[in-house]
Amino acid sequence: MPQARVTLSRALEGFRRSGIREMMDLAATLDGVLHLELGEPDFPTPHHIVEAVQGVLEPGMVKYTLSRGDPGLRALLAEKLRRANGIAAGADDVVVTIGGTGAIAAAMIALVDAGDGVLVPDLGWPSNEMIAGLLGARILPYRLLPESGFEPDLDHVETLAREARVIVVNSPSNPTGAVFSRATSERLLELARRYDLTVISDEVYEDLVFDGEHVSLGALDDDGRVVSVYSFSKAYAMTGFRIGYLTANSTVVEAVVKVQEAIVACPPWVGQRAAEAALTGPQSVLADMRDAYKRRRDLAVELLERHGLAIARPRGTFYVLARVDAPGSDTYAFARRLLLEERVAVAPGQTFGSAGSGLVRLSLASPPEAISEGIERLARMAIRQAHRT
Repeated sequence: MPQARVTLSRALEGFRRSGIREMMDLAATLDGVLHLELGEPDFPTPHHIVEAVQGVLEPGMVKYTLSRGDPGLRALLAEKLRRANGIAAGADDVVVTIGGTGAIAAAMIALVDAGDGVLVPDLGWPSNEMIAGLLGARILPYRLLPESGFEPDLDHVETLAREARVIVVNSPSNPTGAVFSRATSERLLELARRYDLTVISDEVYEDLVFDGEHVSLGALDDDGRVVSVYSFSKAYAMTGFRIGYLTANSTVVEAVVKVQEAIVACPPWVGQRAAEAALTGPQSVLADMRDAYKRRRDLAVELLERHGLAIARPRGTFYVLARVDAPGSDTYAFARRLLLEERVAVAPGQTFGSAGSGLVRLSLASPPEAISEGIERLARMAIRQAHRT
């Protein structure tokens, strides 16, 4: 196709794609790859959810919905938020979104102007920084502490808070597997109040906690500064349905609805029917998948410890970090070599922030055999890498 001269947005200058997706694309060109790069549950979507969607797919019935989501689903979500999260929400306090990603993006667009400071965890999910960068925000990474199970360095947060307007908090955490204590959550909110920050609380892994308890920041919020983000993708193995949701104070909710009207019009009808079935159907599927992920977590940690690659024991999610090289090393290059030479796809640590140098993230959303064999090949590659340097 002819290539016209097109001037792109300056927001894309120096903009790097997610390393997770880079590895996924490269892996798609190769045969025999063990996939430990993508947070894609290997469990099928529960049968009752698929069956419910099939039952309502009649000609002429797949239509636009309200920009904020169907009232019936929002009522179910409000009840879930009250029961499971301790958040006093009504149906009008909920917006259904295009996955958790859509919720975070819409919230940031609603809250952030060019030049505003946005605090993001380092290590953290790469889309946080990507979305903030597209908005022209000043990205302010705050440290996590490996020695404390990757909970935030609250002193560092306070140092940066004076320059910020928004802080993104993620617990249970991708990529670290951290689950923040109640004391840490309370201190984070205290800092947010002191420096007048709005908090975007990413809780999409709330149902995948193995040790300790998940505390929703919104349940501790007494002045309406928390935007709580959730998703059906991980716990219910519903990634392709692209359904998430958020709850916040009415001013933020109405702003998010305007954003959603502008960029997606409305959440998908089919995904909303699936979400209703997930909420009203058997909940034992959550525990079954969580127990399987816990067994995989234990297996991965044991193998990584045996090879001297372990860093911290994840308390939740289905990810584990591995130390494969010295701090400062290029883990994009390591991940590419591992994929090409050993046919194992992992996520380079540096896609999650500067603290990810020397690290890779392994997704445990793969069968135990793939995890075991993948870690053995990873260990071989780490030995070769050490000899190269």
